[in-house]
Amino acid sequence: MNTRTTLRRISAMVLAGLARGITGVRPIWQGCAPSDRQRIFFANHCSHGDFILLSSSLPPRERQRTRAVAGADYWKRNKLRHILAKDLLNTVLVDRNWVERSEDPMVVMLDALQEGSSLIVFPEGTRNMTEEPLLRFRSGLYNLALARPDVELIPCWIENMSRVLPKGTFLPVPLLCRVVFGTPVALEPNEDRKDFLQRARQSLLELSPEHRKALNHG
Repeated sequence: MNTRTTLRRISAMVLAGLARGITGVRPIWQGCAPSDRQRIFFANHCSHGDFILLSSSLPPRERQRTRAVAGADYWKRNKLRHILAKDLLNTVLVDRNWVERSEDPMVVMLDALQEGSSLIVFPEGTRNMTEEPLLRFRSGLYNLALARPDVELIPCWIENMSRVLPKGTFLPVPLLCRVVFGTPVALEPNEDRKDFLQRARQSLLELSPEHRKALNHG
């Protein structure tokens, strides 16, 4: 094991411990269980700390092989962020600017899957700062499902992280959080992009507190 790998593992353990200590995060395995299978976890996105919280909810073995997909425009904005993302968090950085980018984000993500990594992705494509519970899904999740049908797709609802680390703040606010892991979603034969993305989005919405409240009052 080389020095960089050792440093990443130590960093992952420290960050997971801090995340659990600050948020008291509780993983809820509602529709699946921890597994040695290669997976793509897709989640709602309200904070830059979302992928750390989700990662910290995974068992150590699953966490070690799981990499978050994040926007290069944010994590390359300064040298410190870039070092943190690349060397400590082992993030898969993708360029969201389709005009200026030099690498196709799909190629970058598929390369990471080919290497055996699991991924954390945010299908909304950006942080949701609206009153809507979930933004429209972009095409990336469909393209991944089409290219790698052997990889499980797991919806994950992250609760309260936007209040733990509000936009524009650096220090987190202690607050209890949960990560709810739902039932795997698979691309059906001949299913088109629009139908799949709508179904995947609905599977994620059904894990939200609002949906559970509606069911309880129904």
